[in-house]
Amino acid sequence: MPFQYLTNVPLDEAKGEYLKILINNGMAPKTEVISVAAAAGRVTASPVYARICAPHYNASAMDGIALDAKLTFGASETTPVSLTGNQYTRIDTGDPLPEGCDAVVMIEDVIESGGGVVKLFEAAAPWQHIRQIGEDICAGEMVLPSYSPITPAALGAMIASGVREVSVIRSPIVGIIPTGDELVLPMSDPKKGEILEFNSAIFSAMLREWGAETVIYPVVRDDLAMMREALDEALSRCDVIILNAGSSAGSEDYAAEAIALTGSVAYHGLAIKPGKPAILGYSGSKPILGVPGYPVSGIIVIEQILRPIIDYLCRKTSETDRYIDAVLSKAMVSSLKYQEFVRVRMGFVNDRLIASPLSRGSGVVTSFMKADGLVVIPQGVEGYESETAVSVRLLRPEQELRRNLVIIGSHDPLIDELAELLRVENDDINLSSAHVGSMGGLLAVRKGEAHLAGTHLLDETSGEYNVSYVRKILPEGGARLVECVERAQGLILRKGNPKGIRGIADLGQAGLRYVNRQKGSGTRILIDYLCRKNSVDTSEIYGYDREEFTHTSVAALIAADSADAGLGIYSAAKMYDLDFVPIWQERYDLLIPDYAWDMPMMKKLLDVIRSDVFHGRLEALGGYTIKNPGSVRERF
Repeated sequence: MPFQYLTNVPLDEAKGEYLKILINNGMAPKTEVISVAAAAGRVTASPVYARICAPHYNASAMDGIALDAKLTFGASETTPVSLTGNQYTRIDTGDPLPEGCDAVVMIEDVIESGGGVVKLFEAAAPWQHIRQIGEDICAGEMVLPSYSPITPAALGAMIASGVREVSVIRSPIVGIIPTGDELVLPMSDPKKGEILEFNSAIFSAMLREWGAETVIYPVVRDDLAMMREALDEALSRCDVIILNAGSSAGSEDYAAEAIALTGSVAYHGLAIKPGKPAILGYSGSKPILGVPGYPVSGIIVIEQILRPIIDYLCRKTSETDRYIDAVLSKAMVSSLKYQEFVRVRMGFVNDRLIASPLSRGSGVVTSFMKADGLVVIPQGVEGYESETAVSVRLLRPEQELRRNLVIIGSHDPLIDELAELLRVENDDINLSSAHVGSMGGLLAVRKGEAHLAGTHLLDETSGEYNVSYVRKILPEGGARLVECVERAQGLILRKGNPKGIRGIADLGQAGLRYVNRQKGSGTRILIDYLCRKNSVDTSEIYGYDREEFTHTSVAALIAADSADAGLGIYSAAKMYDLDFVPIWQERYDLLIPDYAWDMPMMKKLLDVIRSDVFHGRLEALGGYTIKNPGSVRERF
């Protein structure tokens, strides 16, 4: 672009063109690997995967006694159960669950009878008051995608999941060169004509707040050769240069000429006041910003021109509003005794801000990391009904929430990979997911609370997937069923298959420990069907009512020898190096309502689904068959 002297270019035009020039010239974030302990406040440069489960052992969630839940069956107020000292183990919060125990009774519910005998007036449910392996996160799961801020909660999540080093975006280095014959270092008694040089301190504080590092160079006289020498030195060390003062058209204003001789000038003069004489220059991929000497002008120019560049190099966005109204996607129940802070994920669907509550367990640190906001339920309030409008304290800027593409429904690791690729290709879009099962996803679409839903619901009569369920849930239509993948469902088994399990019929064998998916999930519907088909009485399967919300949670529990078997997808078994008996080939589709179909974000997501890069990720995960990804199977 030719040199332009004291033009009057509109701010938005100049900002957009300037950033485009720099990116086309190769300006890009730089990365470095640092220890997790030093990573607070940084931004991930690549996805971070858990190395171990958190927790990595079955742990007591309460102080009390650990026991075999079967020993308490039948206990009531009128017929208490008495246990002797060899039938239970005293245990504290965080202690490992002893062998042979599958429940913890809170100490408040234990009545001492003397001689080590205790009485219980209520039966214990299997796995009550126990933090099971992988409750927070499972080994192999994505802890953070690329370009995610490492918050204190995220720092804890990485440490808890065994991550010791992390690749982060390196903080850009900004060199600040003050110029002017009249400038002097800060002092308490300047002479007439001497101007204290304090702009550098202001600019440095602003830049550090935005995530950059700064180098303040000595004051340079109003001399063209000296300015060029200072620019060359700064360019050898820094990613961005600020040349402060000398940007106007006075007899000693050499900034524009110095920048033009060192590199190039895109614009000299903006249609703003204050800040008109700003110079937007560059040397290769490095910005050189000529800033007016008046401090208010300089602040305006740096905020308007340099902030977007620093955000781009840091992969950060600025926080704005603090509170906002949203509609709850599901009810929140709370005790009357407490003021409760509930973490929520949020996204705009049909111009309504939908807030979906995250896990409220005090040990689930990842829920705070994923949260977009906090809903405060006051003391004395039992909670809020679904569809209630609530005030939410923002943990992310509202603009970021408007870039959330909300997917609710069935879990699959491919969703994390989609989110990662979507963010890398379009860092202004975030795929916000909630795993509530296939049926929950269809209902969310019907209520206008999601942009799309993952689903794999088997019609036992026809053998077809999803179509009949969509027709039932959406009788008036208004959606498209989009093909994603076919995937292998089967029995995930301990390494070496010590129980000798060959199929569904073997699940009823004595001593086998099963772990299941939650009711309403497609996998739960499938295992219920397969058990009926194979004449297996599910009431005889120990652990059949032990529910997990993801395939990786099932695999993690089996890998840790907390269960022997569970129905899940092959990729989860492969992730944990477990045995796998294939049982079923199923369709995993995406239901996209008409109100979301034409969204630019949706079109970009479908582009990712059709991409070779995504297909490569699926091949690496294993167990997927790709036929016509992104094509419409059925329109309703």
